[in-house]
Amino acid sequence: MLDDLPDEATRKRFRKIFARLATGHPFLEANSKYRSFDVSNVSFSQCYACNDIAIWIYDRMVYPVRGEAPLPNPDLPDDIRADYDEASTILELSPRGAAALLRLGIQKLCAHLLGEGGRSVDADIAALVKRGLDARVQQALDVVRVVGNNAVHRGQIDLRDDRATAEKLFGLVNLIAEIEITQRKHIAEMYAALPEGALKAIEKRDGK
Repeated sequence: MLDDLPDEATRKRFRKIFARLATGHPFLEANSKYRSFDVSNVSFSQCYACNDIAIWIYDRMVYPVRGEAPLPNPDLPDDIRADYDEASTILELSPRGAAALLRLGIQKLCAHLLGEGGRSVDADIAALVKRGLDARVQQALDVVRVVGNNAVHRGQIDLRDDRATAEKLFGLVNLIAEIEITQRKHIAEMYAALPEGALKAIEKRDGK
């Protein structure tokens, strides 16, 4: 339909607007000339890092929807982060649902660490342990697995599976990502930055 517009500059401007609309995210236009109402007690902010927009009603951020859980580890894979964010948004209404979503995220995280999908969370943890998984991470994985599993099985719900328990699970997910993804990434980056001579000397020492 835009091809019917004779002016290329106009077509380009509309394509840019439609592309921004297709993202589903709000954005600001500085050249709007007409308005029917002034909205009060609503504010907009823009992130210095990513330029995304946040919408506030008085002192409460209503977009993007953000629960009260700790922010996810930025190194979490996107699909796991989506589960984490969804669990955060329902934490207040359904701690049990949040725990179940975190267990799903753990299942995906185990597959990510293994590089392949496993038969079950328990089997994946066992496979990771055989590969030398840090004992602290194994314990954290099992805590999330057991609590999350109990949260979705009828007759097995732990009465302690309340908001406080769910909140601890968020921390454990971040802890696992910090040890197994973030720290490994930082160490690899620092190692790769060593002088070439030092790297060759290390390889010779280790017989590689």
